[in-house]
Amino acid sequence: MHLSFTRTAVASALLALLLPMTAQAETISVVTSFPKELTTAYKKAYEAKYPNDKVEILNKNTSAGIAYVREQASGSRPEVFWASAPDAFEVLSNQKLLVNIGPGNPDIPAKVGNYPVNDPQGFYRGQALAGYGMMWNTRYMKANKLPAPKEWVDLVKPVYFSHLAISSPSRSGTTHLTVETILQGEGWNKGWEQVLMIGGNSAAITERSFGVPDGVSNGQFGIGLVIDFFGLAAKNSGMPVDFVYPSVTSIVPANIALIEGSKSPEAGKRFIEFTLSDEGQKLLLQKDISRLPVLPAIYKQAPADYPNPFSGQIQAKVNFDSELSESRYMVVRSLFDQMITFRHKELVAATKAIHDAEKRLAGKPSAQLDQARQLAFSPAVDEKQIKDPQLLELFKAKKSDADATRAKAKIEEEWANRAKENYARAVTLANSAK
Repeated sequence: MHLSFTRTAVASALLALLLPMTAQAETISVVTSFPKELTTAYKKAYEAKYPNDKVEILNKNTSAGIAYVREQASGSRPEVFWASAPDAFEVLSNQKLLVNIGPGNPDIPAKVGNYPVNDPQGFYRGQALAGYGMMWNTRYMKANKLPAPKEWVDLVKPVYFSHLAISSPSRSGTTHLTVETILQGEGWNKGWEQVLMIGGNSAAITERSFGVPDGVSNGQFGIGLVIDFFGLAAKNSGMPVDFVYPSVTSIVPANIALIEGSKSPEAGKRFIEFTLSDEGQKLLLQKDISRLPVLPAIYKQAPADYPNPFSGQIQAKVNFDSELSESRYMVVRSLFDQMITFRHKELVAATKAIHDAEKRLAGKPSAQLDQARQLAFSPAVDEKQIKDPQLLELFKAKKSDADATRAKAKIEEEWANRAKENYARAVTLANSAK
């Protein structure tokens, strides 16, 4: 009986020792827009280092990710938000949905160019760096006798009609940054002119940002507007593609943050610190990931021709303003959809009619053609209107605000109807231009 009691006591003691270890096992839910090649590599490496933790990847485009975080009750939210859109982190930070995690690793430079790598307020950190550019399929270009583009403005040329692809800012945070970079680099009106002409030359507005690089890699499209790692990863993995940074681009951080009200905040912090460690940063150099580390020392382990934003190798003219981008975030998304995504067929028809008229007139001045261009390639919101605080606040209103939702829907309907009418008139004017 004494022996039985002793065994029971020993077993109870062992169980007591084991329980804390069992309690430490935590699930880290990561909301991210990143491709599976990257998330799988980080999940595998992190779980190997911290076997008591499990990483759960919730893959959502940036806009859907923001909405998902907003909808979860405090105490049951995911732990980590990880994406390439600094303005999205501003949105979350302004809505008190991020935890202040401080400045982080002192070996990471404070800035890349003029842009802060980490949030100066400490609510999110730069985990990688990203630029925006164009990738193309070398076989497709040769077969269609297309010249390789160097600048965004090249893509408005008639030679590229039906050979391009782009996603929508409402479906892709990286596409939103690409569009916003053009708008900031060229100015609102000129920037939208380029974006609309590129949209008119595009064969498709893809459902997700992944659709563009996948379509270019498999030869469905000739040229795609992408964040750099899509082009670099495809090229470094042996696909028949090439990539270029135009001069009107920006280098900004891809960020990572701890979400306020998560289930396992300490585990979330562990994961964030791992992604910023030497081990985590080195993963970015894998051929199928091909991202730009924020730790300068990691570039010593990269191939000789690997882009290095700290060396001056990438000449980015745009000093990206994330506060400006955040202030008009929802308006830019909606404008793109109402003028391009939902009216793509009509925009393409207007663009083709204008290209045909330009070829027919061979440089001869035409008031009708000028008017057609003005109708087809001008934004529904001008430079003065985009600074209107009431318009900007209306588009930031929550869905639960019924009055604001109705007012916003009315404005969007007006934009869509105006675009449809303008494109139809542009076709008529271009066809009759002389």
